[in-house]
Order: sequence, then structure tokens, then C-alpha cells
Amino acid sequence: MRTAVIDLGTNTFNILIADVLDSKFTVIHSEKEGVSLGMGGINSNIISPDAFERGIITLRHFNFICIHYRVDVINAFGTSAFRGASNAPAFIQQIEDELGIKVQIISGEKEADLIYKGVLWSYNFHKPGVIMDIGGGSTEFIFANKDGITDLISLNIGVSRIIQEFHFQDPLTEEDITTIYNWLDEKAGGFFDGKQEDLLIGASGSFETFYELIYKKEFPENKLQCIEVPMNKFIEIIDWVIYSTQAEKDRNEFIIPIRKKMAPIAAVKTKWVIEKLGIKRTIISRCSLKEGALRECDPV
Repeated sequence: MRTAVIDLGTNTFNILIADVLDSKFTVIHSEKEGVSLGMGGINSNIISPDAFERGIITLRHFNFICIHYRVDVINAFGTSAFRGASNAPAFIQQIEDELGIKVQIISGEKEADLIYKGVLWSYNFHKPGVIMDIGGGSTEFIFANKDGITDLISLNIGVSRIIQEFHFQDPLTEEDITTIYNWLDEKAGGFFDGKQEDLLIGASGSFETFYELIYKKEFPENKLQCIEVPMNKFIEIIDWVIYSTQAEKDRNEFIIPIRKKMAPIAAVKTKWVIEKLGIKRTIISRCSLKEGALRECDPV
């Protein structure tokens, strides 16, 4: 069955078209578009008019792609920006009326579960680890071992929320970083207390950007297995992202436009987790929610 999964993220809309058969999938097309759905309204629980229009335009494009590739089924998921927005029902209704695409708003826990199922395509948890998926509205953490998920949480600590909550210097100062750390600690509500983990599994998104900054090349699109990055290089590039100026990030070809402003916040959050859990190794997977949703397809 040819299936399209559309992940309507707070920063980025993603589409994955794949043929699913016998618990395997073959990618036909994959694309992402920076929409910034959460900018201008996420902390006020609204999708701003400009973001509303950007989202509709992107979904028109994605629908055209689905028609072109003769997709059988479209599964669309609304995440953090949709969960709290008062005008999300109007947005969803317009999508269905105009394009015939039904968007399912999923809880943070369901989002975390799909992320875990996505990462399973690339890592079998022969050694336990914690998955981190950095989003614009929320960030998911999933602790798992060979027997499955041991704990998970979805926190409203997305980079778009942080950028719109505070005013930071350029580049970030130690005071800015302390502010973010304290805010993250408050939002985490003690979830990480007493927890320790050696392995961090970065799910797609910002982690692919970190890889590309380290190796100065694109993350391999056709590689399903996780890629381990040397911890010293990983920390080094995180620090560069945190302490470099916005102009330096703007000039860097390996940071996609939608992440140029938000990359330092993602880097601070990653460093916070590394320090909090005592992380010693990091691997990166290109799989996340989209690939997890494919596991729930019923192939014909």
C-alpha cells in the first residue's frame, strides 16, 4: 500500500511517501517545508493568520505530491501547535474541505510513542537509551530497552515557545543559558530526577543538523541505521552553535533556514539533557514520527 504520512510540526511540515508491505517500507518521496506554524501565537494558544496561510499553502503542495505519486492513503498528524490552539478546528476543517485530508490531533504521549516506533526501524535497543525529539512546540523523551518503553514524557519546551517567551542576546550569554536551564528544570517537573542514561538517541530534525555541521555534508537520506557521532565532536559543535553569532549561523550552509534562529536553543536543550542524564554516547536516527506512523499501516 502506498501511504503518505504528513507530520504537521510546529516549525516544519514533513511528508513521507512510502510503499509498505510485510513490515517493511520503501521510501518513494520525502520532503520538508519550514512553515513556522507556532510563530506569533503558540504561547497565546493560537495559530496566527500568517502561519495559518503558510500551513495551507504547504499542504496544497503536499496534496499535489500525493496525487502525483498515486498515494492510496494519507495519514496527517497535528502535534503541539494544534493541541492548544483555539483556532485549530478551523484550520483542520479548511484542510479537509479544500483538500480532503483529515488531520488527527495527537496527544504528546501518542507523539512520543510514534517517535519510538519510528526509531525502532533504525535501532533495536540492544543497549538501552533515551530518545530525544526536539520540536518547535514540544520535546519528547522516551526511555527504552530491548523489552520496550520504560518511561516517556512530552514537555511543552519546544524551541519556538522558548524564543517567543524570552529575549536573548546575540550570541547567547551565560545568563541566557542559565535562564533556559532554569526554565527547562521547572517545566520538567522533576521527571529526570534520579535518572541516568549512557546513550542519547537523537531523532531526526536538529540532530541531523548537528551531524551535518560536524561532517560538513548532508545526513545520508538512504541510511536507515543510526549513526554514532564522537562525543567530543558532538559537544564541540553544540558549543559552536550556542556561542556563535546569528550572522555566523546565517552564513553556514549546513543549517537549513528554518533552524538558523532556533538552532542555539536546540543546542542548549541538548546540552542540558546530556548534563542532566550523564550521557556518554550519542547516535542519530533519521527516523521519527513519520516512520513510526508507517508501523500502524495495514498493508494490502
